[in-house]
Amino acid sequence: MTAETSQTLDRGLRVLKLLADTDHGLTVTELSTKLGVNRTVVYRLLATLEQHSLVRRDIGGRARVGLGVLQLGRQVHPLVREAALPALRSLAEDIGATAHLTLVDGTEALAVAVVEPTWTDYHVAYRPGFRHPLDRGAAGRAILAARAGRPDDPGYALTHGELEAGASGAAAPLVGVTGLEGSVGVVMLCDAVPERVGPRVVDAAREVADALR
Repeated sequence: MTAETSQTLDRGLRVLKLLADTDHGLTVTELSTKLGVNRTVVYRLLATLEQHSLVRRDIGGRARVGLGVLQLGRQVHPLVREAALPALRSLAEDIGATAHLTLVDGTEALAVAVVEPTWTDYHVAYRPGFRHPLDRGAAGRAILAARAGRPDDPGYALTHGELEAGASGAAAPLVGVTGLEGSVGVVMLCDAVPERVGPRVVDAAREVADALR
């Protein structure tokens, strides 16, 4: 560190870089060890970063990169949507249902990109900016399953009527995208999700993850 640099800012940036390099977040103790500072310093750094939505802490206390990081660059969020759109468009047209990319924002799931099919007589209206709890809806449940690392999961989540009466959803988590927790899925008006939809959203999630790396 030179006289012209800020030690506190340097530590805060190091916290963000450490969190961006992990998919499962870090505890205060883990950050303290990696930074070589005491836990009180880490608590203060996290509290400041949380105020700016650059960091969030889950129910278990693990710190993760917040969506405020995306807002630092006005073009970043549109670029995420742009990267996901080809796979979402293909998914929507193939399945005949509304496709979406959903990211974690605190304790909620936030739809950041949505594509509706062009050839169906009707479909579920689902708009970017739509939020719902992580533990309700296929998009959030897929994210939670990936976070828990459940080995017996088929790789996707299915739900019915949790967010809208008569609507079913299927979603698969994004895997291997550093600093982002999210899922790709579809929502449709039906009593049961057709068998081929689950594997198809897994393929689409893989395509989106590849585009975001």
